[in-house]
Amino acid sequence: MKFGIMFANSAHYATGEGATAIATAADECGIESIWAVEHVVIPHGYQSQYPYHESGRIPGGEDPDLPDPLLWLAHAAALTKQIRLATGILIVPQRNPVILAKECATLAKLSGDRFELGIGVGWLEEEFNALGVPWPDRGRRTDEYCEAMQALWSQDKAEYHGRYVDFANAISRPQPTGGSVPIVVGGHSDAAAKRAGRYGTGFFPAKGSDEELTHLFEVVRRSATEAGRNPDAIENTTMVWSPRRESLDRVKQLEDLGVHRLVVAPPTSNPTKIRQAVEQLAETIAPVATR
Repeated sequence: MKFGIMFANSAHYATGEGATAIATAADECGIESIWAVEHVVIPHGYQSQYPYHESGRIPGGEDPDLPDPLLWLAHAAALTKQIRLATGILIVPQRNPVILAKECATLAKLSGDRFELGIGVGWLEEEFNALGVPWPDRGRRTDEYCEAMQALWSQDKAEYHGRYVDFANAISRPQPTGGSVPIVVGGHSDAAAKRAGRYGTGFFPAKGSDEELTHLFEVVRRSATEAGRNPDAIENTTMVWSPRRESLDRVKQLEDLGVHRLVVAPPTSNPTKIRQAVEQLAETIAPVATR
């Protein structure tokens, strides 16, 4: 079982000092990955329901410091040696896919192939409205944007013709090692699971009961098989808010369900105490990680 830290770029860790503290502590203590989250804007008084907290609201309020995840991860990449760097998640339909392909390939190269692109279609309709991006077709945009990026990452003179993206003879350098950046598909719906099966290297439902996760993982496997892909090559990630609230037995149960990685919130909101807290976290999870 792998373990990562979610929300690594938020609140007190949004500053240069905070980013340095959490990234180096996680790297040096053997945490497998750090995950940076994204919102370009959080419209005041939003009515959309945040799906990952019982309150329906983003934890921490409407105005947390939340830097761009790719820039934050680039900073973290320069400070670290082995930890995986991931977006959890980046809202793909809000971005230009040709520019995003360049940004992701650059980050992958600069980090020594440690970057994973966690993607999602988004849940905050008011944010889409502020950006002038249509809300209803965000799923179709996400699929097409990812296909276009994969073309730019793998083809010498890339060509893609779709409803939202159209280019030919496009040379985008650098290209990632192996011709692709790993794509971890976020979401807890059948549509997200099918998306992961079609082209994801990973699937990340951040919530779900045992029954729901079992169903979603099966949808991923079925979709991968239908797409001619190996379902065993797709890595499943899920989130718990704190390992202190989860017994090691529960972690083993999730592993038995097919979870390959757990991510948790930062173990403290105080950057001056993060190293000690991460050391304690590593000690907590080590028996599971090595079992």
